[in-house]
Amino acid sequence: MTLIKSISGIRGTIGGRTGDTLNPLDIVKFTTAYAIFISKGDSKGKKIVVGRDGRISGPMVRDVVCGTLVGMGFDVLDIGYASTPTTELAVRMSGADGGIIITASHNPRQWNALKLLNSEGEFLTAADGAEVLRLAEQEDFCYAEVDQLGHVTVDNSFDDRHIQSVLDLQLVDAEAIRQARFTVCVDSINSVGGIILPKLLERLGVGYKFLNGDVTGDFAHNPEPLEKNLTGIMDEMKSKRYDLGIVVDPDVDRLAFICEDGKMFGEEYTLVSVADYVLSEMKNISPEKILTTVSNLSSTRALRDVTEKYGGTYSAAAVGEVNVTTKMKEVGAVIGGEGNGGVIYPESHYGRDALVGIALFLTALAKKGCRVSELRKEFPDYQIAKNRIDLTPETDVDAILVKVKEMYASDPTAQVNDIDGVKIDFPDRWVHLRKSNTEPIIRVYSEAATMEAADEIGKKLMQVVYDMQ
Repeated sequence: MTLIKSISGIRGTIGGRTGDTLNPLDIVKFTTAYAIFISKGDSKGKKIVVGRDGRISGPMVRDVVCGTLVGMGFDVLDIGYASTPTTELAVRMSGADGGIIITASHNPRQWNALKLLNSEGEFLTAADGAEVLRLAEQEDFCYAEVDQLGHVTVDNSFDDRHIQSVLDLQLVDAEAIRQARFTVCVDSINSVGGIILPKLLERLGVGYKFLNGDVTGDFAHNPEPLEKNLTGIMDEMKSKRYDLGIVVDPDVDRLAFICEDGKMFGEEYTLVSVADYVLSEMKNISPEKILTTVSNLSSTRALRDVTEKYGGTYSAAAVGEVNVTTKMKEVGAVIGGEGNGGVIYPESHYGRDALVGIALFLTALAKKGCRVSELRKEFPDYQIAKNRIDLTPETDVDAILVKVKEMYASDPTAQVNDIDGVKIDFPDRWVHLRKSNTEPIIRVYSEAATMEAADEIGKKLMQVVYDMQ
């Protein structure tokens, strides 16, 4: 397995030969390069926050990362088990120069990764990430003298500080949630969601039952929060003892909901539903303001439809959280995110945050006084097919993308967008083909009014890839 280097971080499987996977030598190399990069910037005091999800390899990776940073003369604020958004906020709250999140997000248990943050607690830009990769390949490293070594400080207070920041958000109505007396079922995939989410729910007065709530890192099922992986909690929801099902990935930046009847709310509709609530409230607060939202090219059209319902404007960004946040800042978006269940709410911070999504969704549900299944019916109903094709060493992705563009170049009904792979927009459907930032695969996403129509156009492009492999 080749080590994957992208704007989403440096990730790979644990174990194997040097250079093939994420091993201690790679971790030292890239952590050192990151420390050099931070040192060249406007350093506040040479302090880096380190947080990790519940993966089995987490302690090993943490020890190597922290030791390397100390060897580079940096002080380390080790916040232990922490969600990705908690680590992002900890950078800002502590006034650190940056942060390293040890997580491979939705990837299976054998994977791990280093996600790199700047002093704002946000992911590095593509240019900054490229500079870190250049420094790593150059390997011109110089470590601190013995009297200039850094120190490690452990601070476990940031879960509570994160939760308080969520409760302080203007559009989170904790009292309305308490009065609704919700009961929820949560699948936290045996990772850090099992630590922070009970604390959040207790502060909101929400009753709960957890599935896979022990932080063992031994994921009970594939950790990507897709319907095919969530039969356990869907079956539990059919007992009709709960108002809502909540699912997070291992680092708690992706969020999916399940209706009270055990049916999926739709991962794509996490952002749509939260955005609808935010837009409706913001429109009441500032009726004259034109509100803006952003999601990536692979996300449902429903966000555009909901935004336009409130007289707002919608913009699309390339896939990747940093691309979405960059576009959000550019257009002044009040909310944005990704169709994979990632909610980015700038009033909190520029990062996907399941805690923010849960609090805003529960507020909306409490104020509407309806069931989750009834809330889902309020939004445009699109069906999205998410397919993937494993890459072989011989796959020429660039040639495939050129072929797809040529197929639709003369079609007057098709709008071709190539800022990230190739997306073909038709009046009643779209299809998007792109190489993943996080796995050695090509993703083929397609959306239409029915799953059959979405599958049809998706499989047409998948056949192009198969024919060229």
